[in-house]
Amino acid sequence: MELAIYNQEGQDTGRKATLNDEVFAIEPNEHAVYLDVKQFLANQRQGTHKSKERSEVSGSTRKLHKQKGGGGSRIGDINSPVLVGGGRVFGPRPRDYRFKLNRKLKELARKSALTIKAQANEIIVVEDLKFAAAKTKEYVKFAKNLKVDGKKVLVVLADKNNDVYLSMRNVPDARLMTASDINTYAVLNNNALILTESGLAVINNI
Repeated sequence: MELAIYNQEGQDTGRKATLNDEVFAIEPNEHAVYLDVKQFLANQRQGTHKSKERSEVSGSTRKLHKQKGGGGSRIGDINSPVLVGGGRVFGPRPRDYRFKLNRKLKELARKSALTIKAQANEIIVVEDLKFAAAKTKEYVKFAKNLKVDGKKVLVVLADKNNDVYLSMRNVPDARLMTASDINTYAVLNNNALILTESGLAVINNI
């Protein structure tokens, strides 16, 4: 597959970028994508949730009334889960939500995600970015030139670029990543995937 290469002004340079068919034109495996996204989101969870159970609630452990003969139901102390202010039954406890996936499965999921974006014509290839200054208006101008302003965008570079990072960090729907750090969730969670030439070269060789 070949795509036109644009410059920062949004003009077609007349050159073509070749997308590796082994990365951008495979048969997408939706279940692999599901598992990888599920793992990514699970890994973001802190798992610090906690509620007090019967033995942890503050209150007397005295039995409220005798077991039999009162005409009502039997009851223990005031910390009983059936009473207001009592402990919670089987409440949440701190836990780790992370789980393992095989490396080959994660690679398949990432390639499937890139293929899905390619099939949807949501990939734009641009020349390597060089902003005049680390200013938000530099990125805003760039996004308008490519007609992606107002869209959720992921920009992929080959290496870290401080000027580009500082220009994008205050834009809510724009995210910047290096090609070696991309993941399935990041690739799919946008409306436009902008790859620089050098970033595409790295991805082609993943």
